[in-house]
Amino acid sequence: MIKLYSTRILALASQIPHTARLDAPDGTARKRSPLCGSTVTVDVTLADGRIAAFGQDVKACALGQAAASVVGDAIVGLDRTAVQTGRDQLHAMLTAHGPAPTAPFDGLAVLEPARDYKNRHASIMLAFDATLAALDDATATA
Repeated sequence: MIKLYSTRILALASQIPHTARLDAPDGTARKRSPLCGSTVTVDVTLADGRIAAFGQDVKACALGQAAASVVGDAIVGLDRTAVQTGRDQLHAMLTAHGPAPTAPFDGLAVLEPARDYKNRHASIMLAFDATLAALDDATATA
């Protein structure tokens, strides 16, 4: 378990970008991991189908925080397809021993040791899942 909480993961967890909620988002979603109680709430504003503004409120373990940090750092300017691709790559890395996600989410490679800790996977996935749900909310209300 000690190798799971590397210096890099702890550094990412302490440097989560876009932690202010948006005042007038196009879409909002909150996702919760029932196993550990971690939550991530995401707000998005869209322009031409891409994320123009992003805010997140992260209440998660260090692994979920590290994932939210990497996702938050790369998310502005991406469309739903790019976000879904990153999510699918992360899920495959964790559950099917797939390779680490490609750019712009390649920083998630730091979470490879979490493969062996299935009880942590849901928390790690929260940032992507909340972002995708916020995108769906934005397009449903557009």
